[in-house]
Amino acid sequence: MSAIEGPDWTTWPAPAKLNLFLRILGRRADDYHVLQTVFQLIDWLDEVHLRPRDDGRIVRVAGPAEVSASDDLSVRAAHALAAASGCTLGADIALRKRIPMGGGFGGGSSDAATVLVALNHLWRTGLSLDALAEIGLQLGADVPVFVRGDNAWAEGIGELLRPIALAPAWFVVVDPGVHIATRSLFTDPELTRTAEPATIAQFVAGEIRDNAFEPLLRRRDPAIEQALAGLSRVGVARVTGTGAGCFAAYDSRDAAYAACRSLPDALQARVVRGLPHSPLHDRLRSACGSDAPAPPVSR
Repeated sequence: MSAIEGPDWTTWPAPAKLNLFLRILGRRADDYHVLQTVFQLIDWLDEVHLRPRDDGRIVRVAGPAEVSASDDLSVRAAHALAAASGCTLGADIALRKRIPMGGGFGGGSSDAATVLVALNHLWRTGLSLDALAEIGLQLGADVPVFVRGDNAWAEGIGELLRPIALAPAWFVVVDPGVHIATRSLFTDPELTRTAEPATIAQFVAGEIRDNAFEPLLRRRDPAIEQALAGLSRVGVARVTGTGAGCFAAYDSRDAAYAACRSLPDALQARVVRGLPHSPLHDRLRSACGSDAPAPPVSR
């Protein structure tokens, strides 16, 4: 990554997320599922490095080897922003991946959101957060929450977001190292698609912790079952998103680290802190300091 060092490059954070619960309430005529969830941002960060270009080309300089540049959401996000804004500039993109892929932690969606927000600033395209979130939704249902940068109660297909204040929390997270295709989970005939709608009051009271995909994930891969079993010995184990990532929540840093230390090394557990908002927006405010205002919420 030494090639990205230089005055023309800027660095932007892309945080991971946890789904503190996830219910499927139904299925739309277009086969998209109607859900409820709470997104919790965490301080597990990818780094997105960007350098504007004058020739209109979007070039991925560095990124995950297992994903082609044309399929990379960060590259697709740059093209989508250029198309929506009419901008004729380009960008070099380099990703420093720390968030595991395919674990339900939202790394790819977060990278895409960071590209949208950061290039909107660097290219001076002037689009609002609403407009950026709309572009992000075309890339993936999780992208808008990272664009907006708030912990959120989400409904619809995940795009109807209501900011929610979450109590300070620490999490022990485990990536079992397996990747189960999201589409295969959504089409599984055993997926519960008629859950009772939850309320924010129920969630705040601690009554809602279930994830519709957990039973399917437990059956599909022993590594996920092993991770959940290990976490269950030190807390309330849950999966995030469509898995395979697992986590348990704690009220304090000390409690989280004590739980993490008691787990087998083979689980490769780590402790992360819940964030009150995305560091991407802190970075944007810093970049806008004496330059230009941050994008408004709406046009």
